[in-house]
Amino acid sequence: MTGPEEGQEGQEDALLRLTVGEVAHGGHCVARHEGRVVFVRHALPGEEVLARPVQAGPSDRYWRADAVSILEPSDDRVEPPCPLARPGGCGGCDWQHASLPAQRRLKARVIREHLTRSAGFDLPDLTVEPVPGDAAGLAWRTRIRFCVDASGRAGLHPHRSHAVVPVPECPLAHPDLSLLRIGQRRWSGVSVVEAVVAGAGAPSSQTPVPTERLVVLEPRAPSGKVSTPPLPDGTSVALLTPEGLRRVRGRTWVSERVLLDGAPRALRVTGAGFWQVHPGAAQLLLEEVLRVTAPRKGERALDLYSGAGLFATGLADAVGPDGAVTAVESDRRAVSDARRNLHGTGWVSLETGRVERVLPRLVAHGGLRADVMVLDPPRVGAGRAVVELLPTLRPRVVAYVSCDPASLARDLGYARSAGYRVSGLRAFDAFPMTHHVECVAVLEPVQDQERSVELPG
Repeated sequence: MTGPEEGQEGQEDALLRLTVGEVAHGGHCVARHEGRVVFVRHALPGEEVLARPVQAGPSDRYWRADAVSILEPSDDRVEPPCPLARPGGCGGCDWQHASLPAQRRLKARVIREHLTRSAGFDLPDLTVEPVPGDAAGLAWRTRIRFCVDASGRAGLHPHRSHAVVPVPECPLAHPDLSLLRIGQRRWSGVSVVEAVVAGAGAPSSQTPVPTERLVVLEPRAPSGKVSTPPLPDGTSVALLTPEGLRRVRGRTWVSERVLLDGAPRALRVTGAGFWQVHPGAAQLLLEEVLRVTAPRKGERALDLYSGAGLFATGLADAVGPDGAVTAVESDRRAVSDARRNLHGTGWVSLETGRVERVLPRLVAHGGLRADVMVLDPPRVGAGRAVVELLPTLRPRVVAYVSCDPASLARDLGYARSAGYRVSGLRAFDAFPMTHHVECVAVLEPVQDQERSVELPG
């Protein structure tokens, strides 16, 4: 590759001619310029591009750049469905310029690379599977957090920026969410608009249910006046205040639905609390977790980072009144939702607090043990302190649900050191057009005779 096409090396207005190499975690690919690593967005492996540096200080260990001209395109390159999916535009999508099959291959490469490097686990045949109901990778987001600029226009941030790019329409938004027209309205006195639609992902085998819409507003000033523009009939509106959610009209929560053994279950999720954003993801992950853990009547189950109780609900049904489920979650609103969602299941215990603090206490003072364990941590992962408790808890099987291959691979490495091996892993494209991917890894204890093989060194 050659040096800058314009200006001086390292200046942000200089264009670098780069040969793009392999994909890296985070929605970019790796190139090199005069021996220095350059992370390039809006490019694909094998392409020849002109890239504009966006972080290129002379003392930086690596540079960041945006491909602004494609000299030799990849066969996988397509026209992005959104005009804002470009350098300097909306940062919500990483791979709109790649075909959907190519996106999934790129995600599989990233997962395999992290698993091999951090966990010593090789999955050469791993594929990233579509989520049921996927519509060509578009129209799937049932939750979007919009930021609002000083003029009251709602939009999204560019990559690694706090600016606001107005987004009149988002092709990733579910049709029921698009009907709210968040980006086409003015939001006076508001800093954040979070839009939620529920019921859009209800499993098709159950009785049709109406879609619920909820808009949660964050005021620009704690005591400032907020003006709500007209919204479709039946839309609930809530205000997020320092004291908590305040109802403006309708309800401060939505009801999400899944099937358990063919029977519908409604789960309450307050405000913009955590729930899978792809309409088919919650049902898919619930079924996969129950499949790989196969909970038995009378067993003890542990659900960490339990949210509103999606997995705890399935585990409670499986182990029955003769069993026990312990669920741990730090968000108090989510725990309150879980308490309602699990009403009538006296064999479920809900613990409020950070998992890395609550779990050691339960082990030390309550003698906690588990036959089945489920982890669904945030993007940062569970971490060493949690994973290293596996030998004490002694689960026969662990399902680790992760949306971040890097933290997953790190934690699987910790699990290997703790005497657990990875017996299976599936990856799902629950976030098309972005670099994010959902994985379910299965861990089982290493037998003594296998330890020398599975845990070298």
